[in-house]
Amino acid sequence: MKIDILTLFPEMFTGVLSSSILGKAADKQLVSFRTVNFRDYSGNKHGQVDDTPYGGGGGMVLKPDPIFRAVEDLLSSEDKETTTKPSRVILLCPQGKPYEQKDAEELAKEDHLIFICGHYEGYDERIRQHLVTDEYSIGDYVLTGGELPAMVMIDSIVRLQKGALGNESSAVTDSYSTGLLEYPHYTRPPEFRQWKVPDVLLSGHHGNISKWRVKESLRRTLQRRPDLLEKYPLTDEMKKMLKELQEEL
Repeated sequence: MKIDILTLFPEMFTGVLSSSILGKAADKQLVSFRTVNFRDYSGNKHGQVDDTPYGGGGGMVLKPDPIFRAVEDLLSSEDKETTTKPSRVILLCPQGKPYEQKDAEELAKEDHLIFICGHYEGYDERIRQHLVTDEYSIGDYVLTGGELPAMVMIDSIVRLQKGALGNESSAVTDSYSTGLLEYPHYTRPPEFRQWKVPDVLLSGHHGNISKWRVKESLRRTLQRRPDLLEKYPLTDEMKKMLKELQEEL
């Protein structure tokens, strides 16, 4: 997978892309990262990439020309022999589709992703209409720019690449990957400050452990994100567990 990032602040990505899972994935050549300062495509000696909005109003708007030039340059440099899928050009903005785990799973299958990190008041609308393929928001709040959302999305996508995680089953059982919140985890020691690990996890009975995990996953989802249960395909056994949990509340 190739990931290109258009940003006015490429230095923000230095530590993130070279550390932890992202850095290891790059070292294994599972993914390659490239940051591009689209100010280099401004076409003017001052490097100006923004201007005042037509019709008046506060703030500055990112001009279309530098961003179009940068994206088109990246696309023209693609190796057509190794890249069979069209590139996804992703705009980070508050008006975008709320980003979810299923989006990460979909994007993880792509060969080439281009992230556009904006700043100032917003983007010239022609960027949305004629250049990008996807618009995403990571939450109902406004950030200074698109760099942090891009980092969040990239992390969630790269960790799904085969070989990126030490344990391949980790990504499968994560919260939201199954549609429910993940069950609680425990490790040694079996007793810490008089707080004990549940007996079932020490029993060695895999069937009972599996049932406990399903029920605790349902419990946590019911308590923290009951909205997820509305669209989850519950089995008869899970419905029975859920009824028991609801009675406990």
